[in-house]
Amino acid sequence: MDHFPIFLSLKGQKVVLVGGGDLAARKLRLLRKADAAVTVIAPSLCTEIEELVAQAEVVHLGRKFLNEDVTGASLVFAATDIEEIDAAVAKAARALGIKVNAVDRPELSDFIMPAIVDRSPIVIGISSGGSAPILARNLREKIEGMLPPALGRLASFADSFRGAVKGTISNGNDRRKFWENFFDGPIAESVLSGREVSARESMLGLINRNWKQENAEGHVAIVGAGPGDPDLLTFRAMRFMQQADVVVYDRLISDEILDYVRRDADRIYVGKEPGHHSHTQDEINNILVREARKGLRVVRLKGGDPFVFGRGGEEMDVLQSAGIEVDVVPGITAAVGCAAASGIPLTHREHASMVTFVTGQTGDDMTAADWSSLINSRQTLVFYMGLKNAGQISDRLIKHGQDPKTPIAIIENGTRIDQRVLPGQLFDAAEMVKRHQVTGPSLIVIGSVAAYADTSDLQQITTAAMENTNTASFLNEVAVAAQ
Repeated sequence: MDHFPIFLSLKGQKVVLVGGGDLAARKLRLLRKADAAVTVIAPSLCTEIEELVAQAEVVHLGRKFLNEDVTGASLVFAATDIEEIDAAVAKAARALGIKVNAVDRPELSDFIMPAIVDRSPIVIGISSGGSAPILARNLREKIEGMLPPALGRLASFADSFRGAVKGTISNGNDRRKFWENFFDGPIAESVLSGREVSARESMLGLINRNWKQENAEGHVAIVGAGPGDPDLLTFRAMRFMQQADVVVYDRLISDEILDYVRRDADRIYVGKEPGHHSHTQDEINNILVREARKGLRVVRLKGGDPFVFGRGGEEMDVLQSAGIEVDVVPGITAAVGCAAASGIPLTHREHASMVTFVTGQTGDDMTAADWSSLINSRQTLVFYMGLKNAGQISDRLIKHGQDPKTPIAIIENGTRIDQRVLPGQLFDAAEMVKRHQVTGPSLIVIGSVAAYADTSDLQQITTAAMENTNTASFLNEVAVAAQ
């Protein structure tokens, strides 16, 4: 290592900062977070530092730097962006054995300021030794996005119970296991989710009982996995997936998303397809209760958002009635994700001032729908699970006054690599499904905004097919799809 990584306590200690511009202001922000007693030396100041001086937050010497200014300092920063002055500051500090950092001048610096991820008291420093600061910053941004904003609160929460845990669990190895279970468990998740009061009650109960008991209470997270693209998973969803002992998933969950589940987690498939259910909803509910009562961390992984046509509310009710703790993690619902991936704005100032999500399944939902309320030239309709009943949907809408030539788009396998966006008109919905042999999970978007649909993927498929066939029927199909 060219530089030894170390974290210094600067609370109340004198730190000299030479420079009054934006470069110095950036360093001052960090030094104030560390509660350092900062003296700024500069003939003039930027607005940010001026305000801090006016509030007596820092000491200001409004003149040029003098060698004696560094006397008694724990650290010195040269941030003038003028090489001669920064070199003079570094020389004066080194003469007294004081460590100095000259901003963006590694050759004048005794230490390097890392890119910092601040989740105090959790702090992560990333350094390239001054060779590639932009790369270090990029790494910081990636790590920032992976860490929960409340990670610091979780660390402080755990620290407040260290004494109690040590007093109750005398064996060091048992304490280690306790904390491992805690940080991966539901109490930690409650803290990260802002439910600290209930987390404290649960923590006290956990400490005061035999925490290793085999029949410890389990936990279920009902997690929305989004419309299919793994990049659309939320960080909270991924956190639960990485902690899962068991994952219960349906047919809308792709292998790419399952790759983010903890590798040694048990997987239970409960997929449903039109006309064929591998498990009824009651059976799924029983599986969730059964696995949680084993003391396991269960993730119920559902496509889209679990509370938008996902029956997540029913599962939550059953679990809560069984006394099992439940977390619900929202996901990007299919309508939002697929529309964005297809270039369709669900609302648009010139076309649609409202959007309605409708289930397209048969049965009471279909017959009981107030079709007349769905007729509005400035409304976007998104039908979930409507592929099989595309003809009924178009017929009912047209019967209640919808223009038969209203633009529609059928989005198959939305957000995925094999996504297809098929444009057309309302009267032709059923024939479009047949003509294009649509079989994958699909949405039907109805309204003038559907005309915005990006059909480049269809054009690519068309080009590839034309290279492999010269049949007149295929050319006719392409012509109709392009209208």
